[in-house]
Amino acid sequence: MSHSFDSKPAARNWLLPDGVADILFKDAQKQESLRDALLFVLTGHGYRLVSPPLIEYTDTLLGEADEDLKRQTFKIVDQLNGRSMGVRADITPQITRIDAQHGQGVSRYCYVGQVLRTLPTGLFGLRTPLQLGAEIFGVNDINAELSLIDLLGALIDEIGMARSDLHIDVGHVAVFERLCALHDLAAADVERLMALYTKKALPELAELCQRIAGGADFAALAKHTLATDSVPDANNLLRKLSPVAQADAGIFKAAHEIATLTRHIQNAGMGVSVDYTELSGYHYHTGVVFHAYLTRSSTQTQPLVRGGRFSAGANRQATGFSLDLNRLLEFVELEEDTVIVVDFADMMDANDNKLADLHAQIKTLQDEGCIVIKPLCADDRPVHIDGVLHFDAEVGEWAVQLVGDE
Repeated sequence: MSHSFDSKPAARNWLLPDGVADILFKDAQKQESLRDALLFVLTGHGYRLVSPPLIEYTDTLLGEADEDLKRQTFKIVDQLNGRSMGVRADITPQITRIDAQHGQGVSRYCYVGQVLRTLPTGLFGLRTPLQLGAEIFGVNDINAELSLIDLLGALIDEIGMARSDLHIDVGHVAVFERLCALHDLAAADVERLMALYTKKALPELAELCQRIAGGADFAALAKHTLATDSVPDANNLLRKLSPVAQADAGIFKAAHEIATLTRHIQNAGMGVSVDYTELSGYHYHTGVVFHAYLTRSSTQTQPLVRGGRFSAGANRQATGFSLDLNRLLEFVELEEDTVIVVDFADMMDANDNKLADLHAQIKTLQDEGCIVIKPLCADDRPVHIDGVLHFDAEVGEWAVQLVGDE
């Protein structure tokens, strides 16, 4: 019985999963440059750099997580002991663990690292964002959010973008939470309201508000906006609510916090709007929430920055924000590289003294920011070069001959 074998190897199917992509060449350079520059800003503002692991046991990684984060987390089994582990979909829960172990008083942390999600955010989003973030633990005051806005402005400045390129949408989950408690809303009605708020389904919302207790208050939240020419004022919201809601201390405090925050954002040179129906993190956040959008990009419709206040334990509050570094790459400009290749023939003919001089010249050029390539053969030559480092016999030293100067 004879067998025939194909001498050519089978073609490989190099497909990547949906929502997963390589970051290549210039973009990879931009990513690393941006990472270093933004971390320099964060640490310069007193945020301590931490780097938690990519995987943790699910009972610690997802112990206080909401259902959305649990769905976004890939689970695997630890082959050493059979316990369930999760690949992080968000770094903030890990920072909460670190703070519980090492935090004292007001503690600031910053981080940058890959996360993995079961589903992309948005239609064309990645499932492997490079998440950069800043967190403040041990404070429950609007001044913490004000400092985060200042920090966000400093990051935008470092990138070289105009602050007006950023529009921040702010909200406060405590207003909705307190209204639900004041009007003793059933859990089903709470979920229905949240779903309609998310869809911005005003006709259906108006119909529901006619049937539930305190409907006028919930309708007022959906209609409340901050006019671009108005001065932020807590009474802009309070006067639209019922007397029982106006008298509630939690709602009163939240309205004043939002007014303070929106004024600060305006003064920082960024666009701002108010949306009290932004409840995507309702079961996680405990106060102010904010999303920042890029106004100069027609392709990026999802928030660039997501932030807000949350509980870090029984008696400890925290606030922070995170963003996907990859979404900023299109706004980063790199200096053009100067690429120089060593003349292969001259290098092969060089004696030990000439080679020592060559290595010294290469080091000098690289210190000046040039890319210098020592070819491995005569054909080892990049498509684009700016010059050739050759041995000039007339002067007895290595010199760069620019392309076009031959």
